[in-house]
Amino acid sequence: MGYTALYRKFRPLNFSEMVGQEHITKTLKNQIIANRVGHAYLFNGGRGTGKTSAAKILARAINCLNPKDGEPCNECEICKGAISGALTDIVEMDAASNNSVEDIRSIREEVNFLPTKAKYRVYIIDEVHMLSTGAFNALLKTLEEPPEHVKFILATTEPQKLPATILSRCQRFDFKKISTEDIIKRLEIVCKESNIDITKSALNIIAVLSEGAMRDALSILERCIQDGENKIDDDKIKDLVGIPKTVYVNRNY
Repeated sequence: MGYTALYRKFRPLNFSEMVGQEHITKTLKNQIIANRVGHAYLFNGGRGTGKTSAAKILARAINCLNPKDGEPCNECEICKGAISGALTDIVEMDAASNNSVEDIRSIREEVNFLPTKAKYRVYIIDEVHMLSTGAFNALLKTLEEPPEHVKFILATTEPQKLPATILSRCQRFDFKKISTEDIIKRLEIVCKESNIDITKSALNIIAVLSEGAMRDALSILERCIQDGENKIDDDKIKDLVGIPKTVYVNRNY
Protein backbone atom coordinates (compact mmCIF):
# COMPACT_ATOMS: atom_id res chain seq x y z
CA MET A 1 0.00 0.00 0.00
CA GLY A 2 1.31 3.48 -0.92
CA TYR A 3 2.15 6.28 1.47
CA THR A 4 -0.81 8.27 2.84
CA ALA A 5 -0.39 11.91 3.82
CA LEU A 6 -1.09 12.70 7.47
CA TYR A 7 -4.03 14.98 6.71
CA ARG A 8 -5.68 12.12 4.80
CA LYS A 9 -4.70 9.42 7.27
CA PHE A 10 -6.16 11.38 10.18
CA ARG A 11 -9.22 12.81 8.41
CA PRO A 12 -12.17 12.71 10.87
CA LEU A 13 -14.60 9.84 10.29
CA ASN A 14 -17.22 11.11 12.74
CA PHE A 15 -18.57 14.51 13.76
CA SER A 16 -17.16 13.90 17.24
CA GLU A 17 -13.62 13.74 15.80
CA MET A 18 -13.93 17.14 14.14
CA VAL A 19 -12.05 19.91 15.90
CA GLY A 20 -13.26 23.43 16.60
CA GLN A 21 -16.59 23.28 14.73
CA GLU A 22 -18.92 22.08 17.50
CA HIS A 23 -21.51 24.75 16.61
CA ILE A 24 -21.92 23.07 13.22
CA THR A 25 -21.56 19.38 14.08
CA LYS A 26 -24.15 19.65 16.87
CA THR A 27 -26.73 21.16 14.50
CA LEU A 28 -26.07 18.59 11.77
CA LYS A 29 -26.36 15.69 14.21
CA ASN A 30 -29.64 17.05 15.57
CA GLN A 31 -31.03 17.34 12.03
CA ILE A 32 -30.08 13.74 11.28
CA ILE A 33 -31.58 12.46 14.54
CA ALA A 34 -34.83 14.38 13.90
CA ASN A 35 -34.87 13.29 10.24
CA ARG A 36 -34.94 16.92 9.13
CA VAL A 37 -31.98 16.94 6.76
CA GLY A 38 -32.17 19.71 4.16
CA HIS A 39 -31.85 19.18 0.42
CA ALA A 40 -28.95 21.63 -0.05
CA TYR A 41 -26.15 22.81 2.23
CA LEU A 42 -23.43 25.42 1.80
CA PHE A 43 -20.29 24.88 3.86
CA ASN A 44 -18.23 28.08 3.91
CA GLY A 45 -14.91 28.76 5.58
CA GLY A 46 -11.16 29.06 5.22
CA ARG A 47 -8.95 26.28 3.91
CA GLY A 48 -8.34 23.29 6.14
CA THR A 49 -11.19 24.00 8.58
CA GLY A 50 -13.13 20.78 7.94
CA LYS A 51 -15.65 21.59 5.20
CA THR A 52 -14.95 18.55 3.04
CA SER A 53 -14.59 16.26 6.06
CA ALA A 54 -17.98 17.41 7.37
CA ALA A 55 -19.54 16.91 3.93
CA LYS A 56 -18.21 13.33 3.73
CA ILE A 57 -19.44 12.51 7.25
CA LEU A 58 -22.87 14.03 6.57
CA ALA A 59 -23.19 12.07 3.31
CA ARG A 60 -22.42 8.83 5.14
CA ALA A 61 -24.59 9.62 8.16
CA ILE A 62 -27.78 10.17 6.16
CA ASN A 63 -27.18 6.94 4.23
CA CYS A 64 -25.83 4.79 7.08
CA LEU A 65 -27.70 1.56 7.77
CA ASN A 66 -26.97 1.74 11.51
CA PRO A 67 -26.64 5.42 12.50
CA LYS A 68 -26.22 6.26 16.18
CA ASP A 69 -26.87 9.68 17.68
CA GLY A 70 -26.56 11.31 14.27
CA GLU A 71 -23.19 9.68 13.54
CA PRO A 72 -22.37 7.15 10.78
CA CYS A 73 -21.36 3.71 12.04
CA ASN A 74 -18.52 3.44 9.48
CA GLU A 75 -18.97 -0.35 9.62
CA CYS A 76 -21.98 -1.07 7.41
CA GLU A 77 -21.81 -1.79 3.70
CA ILE A 78 -22.80 1.78 2.75
CA CYS A 79 -20.28 3.46 5.07
CA LYS A 80 -17.40 1.20 4.01
CA GLY A 81 -18.24 1.76 0.35
CA ALA A 82 -18.30 5.52 0.87
CA ILE A 83 -14.97 5.55 2.74
CA SER A 84 -13.25 3.43 0.08
CA GLY A 85 -14.77 5.49 -2.74
CA ALA A 86 -16.59 2.50 -4.21
CA LEU A 87 -20.09 3.82 -3.51
CA THR A 88 -21.32 5.57 -6.65
CA ASP A 89 -24.27 7.20 -4.86
CA ILE A 90 -21.95 9.71 -3.15
CA VAL A 91 -20.39 11.85 -5.86
CA GLU A 92 -17.51 14.23 -5.14
CA MET A 93 -16.81 16.88 -7.73
CA ASP A 94 -14.13 19.57 -7.83
CA ALA A 95 -15.68 22.65 -9.42
CA ALA A 96 -12.24 24.12 -10.05
CA SER A 97 -11.66 21.58 -12.83
CA ASN A 98 -15.29 20.67 -13.61
CA ASN A 99 -16.90 24.07 -13.93
CA SER A 100 -18.67 23.95 -17.29
CA VAL A 101 -22.37 23.86 -18.10
CA GLU A 102 -21.93 20.32 -19.44
CA ASP A 103 -20.58 19.11 -16.08
CA ILE A 104 -23.66 20.39 -14.25
CA ARG A 105 -26.02 19.19 -16.96
CA SER A 106 -24.70 15.67 -16.48
CA ILE A 107 -25.69 15.97 -12.81
CA ARG A 108 -29.14 17.20 -13.79
CA GLU A 109 -29.59 14.07 -15.89
CA GLU A 110 -28.29 11.76 -13.17
CA VAL A 111 -30.55 13.08 -10.40
CA ASN A 112 -33.59 11.63 -12.14
CA PHE A 113 -32.32 8.12 -11.43
CA LEU A 114 -32.75 6.47 -8.04
CA PRO A 115 -29.64 5.64 -5.99
CA THR A 116 -28.18 2.19 -6.67
CA LYS A 117 -27.57 1.17 -3.04
CA ALA A 118 -27.93 4.11 -0.68
CA LYS A 119 -31.05 5.96 0.45
CA TYR A 120 -29.87 9.27 -1.02
CA ARG A 121 -27.70 10.29 -3.94
CA VAL A 122 -25.39 12.95 -2.50
CA TYR A 123 -23.41 15.45 -4.55
CA ILE A 124 -20.46 17.13 -2.83
CA ILE A 125 -19.28 20.05 -4.97
CA ASP A 126 -16.01 21.52 -3.70
CA GLU A 127 -14.82 25.05 -4.57
CA VAL A 128 -18.32 25.70 -5.92
CA HIS A 129 -17.53 29.41 -6.47
CA MET A 130 -15.41 28.34 -9.46
CA LEU A 131 -18.48 27.35 -11.52
CA SER A 132 -19.17 29.40 -14.63
CA THR A 133 -22.26 31.61 -14.88
CA GLY A 134 -23.91 29.08 -17.17
CA ALA A 135 -23.11 26.26 -14.77
CA PHE A 136 -24.65 28.20 -11.86
CA ASN A 137 -27.82 28.72 -13.90
CA ALA A 138 -27.96 25.00 -14.69
CA LEU A 139 -27.42 24.11 -11.02
CA LEU A 140 -30.10 26.55 -9.88
CA LYS A 141 -32.88 24.64 -11.63
CA THR A 142 -31.88 21.44 -9.84
CA LEU A 143 -31.60 23.18 -6.46
CA GLU A 144 -35.07 24.69 -6.90
CA GLU A 145 -36.90 21.40 -7.35
CA PRO A 146 -34.62 18.50 -6.38
CA PRO A 147 -35.97 14.94 -6.28
CA GLU A 148 -36.62 13.47 -2.82
CA HIS A 149 -33.63 11.14 -3.12
CA VAL A 150 -31.02 13.84 -3.89
CA LYS A 151 -28.94 15.99 -1.52
CA PHE A 152 -26.41 18.68 -2.40
CA ILE A 153 -23.47 19.79 -0.24
CA LEU A 154 -21.62 22.78 -1.66
CA ALA A 155 -18.28 23.88 -0.20
CA THR A 156 -16.47 27.17 -0.80
CA THR A 157 -13.88 29.54 0.59
CA GLU A 158 -15.47 32.51 -1.22
CA PRO A 159 -19.25 32.61 -0.75
CA GLN A 160 -19.40 36.21 -2.00
CA LYS A 161 -18.79 34.85 -5.50
CA LEU A 162 -21.96 32.74 -5.41
CA PRO A 163 -25.18 34.13 -6.94
CA ALA A 164 -27.81 35.19 -4.39
CA THR A 165 -30.22 32.75 -6.02
CA ILE A 166 -27.93 29.84 -5.06
CA LEU A 167 -27.26 31.15 -1.55
CA SER A 168 -30.97 31.54 -0.79
CA ARG A 169 -31.64 27.87 -1.55
CA CYS A 170 -29.00 26.45 0.76
CA GLN A 171 -28.64 26.03 4.49
CA ARG A 172 -25.42 27.91 5.17
CA PHE A 173 -22.86 26.86 7.76
CA ASP A 174 -19.80 29.04 8.41
CA PHE A 175 -16.69 27.16 9.49
CA LYS A 176 -14.43 29.26 11.68
CA LYS A 177 -10.67 29.19 12.05
CA ILE A 178 -9.60 26.50 14.50
CA SER A 179 -8.07 27.80 17.74
CA THR A 180 -4.39 27.26 18.50
CA GLU A 181 -5.35 25.22 21.58
CA ASP A 182 -7.60 22.87 19.58
CA ILE A 183 -4.94 22.39 16.90
CA ILE A 184 -2.34 21.53 19.56
CA LYS A 185 -4.69 18.94 21.13
CA ARG A 186 -5.26 17.28 17.76
CA LEU A 187 -1.54 17.34 16.90
CA GLU A 188 -0.75 15.66 20.22
CA ILE A 189 -3.07 12.77 19.28
CA VAL A 190 -1.54 12.50 15.79
CA CYS A 191 2.01 12.54 17.17
CA LYS A 192 1.19 9.90 19.77
CA GLU A 193 -0.37 7.55 17.21
CA SER A 194 2.47 8.19 14.73
CA ASN A 195 5.28 7.77 17.32
CA ILE A 196 6.52 11.32 16.78
CA ASP A 197 8.57 12.84 19.61
CA ILE A 198 7.80 16.57 19.67
CA THR A 199 8.30 19.32 22.23
CA LYS A 200 5.44 21.42 23.60
CA SER A 201 6.90 24.62 22.18
CA ALA A 202 7.30 22.99 18.75
CA LEU A 203 3.61 22.04 18.81
CA ASN A 204 2.76 25.65 19.59
CA ILE A 205 4.89 26.96 16.71
CA ILE A 206 3.18 24.61 14.23
CA ALA A 207 -0.26 25.60 15.52
CA VAL A 208 0.52 29.32 15.18
CA LEU A 209 2.01 28.88 11.68
CA SER A 210 -1.10 26.99 10.51
CA GLU A 211 -3.25 30.12 11.07
CA GLY A 212 -6.34 28.15 12.08
CA ALA A 213 -6.13 25.50 9.35
CA MET A 214 -5.81 21.92 10.61
CA ARG A 215 -4.70 20.63 7.22
CA ASP A 216 -1.85 23.16 7.14
CA ALA A 217 -0.79 22.12 10.65
CA LEU A 218 -0.63 18.45 9.62
CA SER A 219 1.26 19.35 6.44
CA ILE A 220 3.90 21.26 8.43
CA LEU A 221 4.17 18.34 10.87
CA GLU A 222 4.65 15.97 7.96
CA ARG A 223 7.41 18.09 6.42
CA CYS A 224 9.24 17.94 9.75
CA ILE A 225 9.50 14.13 9.64
CA GLN A 226 10.47 13.81 5.97
CA ASP A 227 14.11 13.33 6.99
CA GLY A 228 13.17 10.03 8.60
CA GLU A 229 13.71 11.25 12.16
CA ASN A 230 10.51 11.34 14.20
CA LYS A 231 11.94 13.90 16.58
CA ILE A 232 10.89 17.54 16.33
CA ASP A 233 12.01 20.61 18.29
CA ASP A 234 11.80 24.38 17.78
CA ASP A 235 15.02 24.64 15.76
CA LYS A 236 13.93 21.95 13.30
CA ILE A 237 10.71 23.80 12.50
CA LYS A 238 12.44 27.18 12.27
CA ASP A 239 15.03 25.79 9.85
CA LEU A 240 12.30 24.20 7.79
CA VAL A 241 10.08 27.25 7.38
CA GLY A 242 12.82 29.89 7.44
CA ILE A 243 12.12 31.54 10.79
CA PRO A 244 15.26 33.25 12.16
CA LYS A 245 16.42 31.92 15.51
CA THR A 246 15.81 34.38 18.32
CA VAL A 247 19.40 34.16 19.53
CA TYR A 248 20.69 35.51 16.20
CA VAL A 249 18.25 38.40 16.19
CA ASN A 250 19.21 39.42 19.71
CA ARG A 251 22.92 39.54 18.84
CA ASN A 252 22.28 42.42 16.44
CA TYR A 253 21.47 44.74 19.32
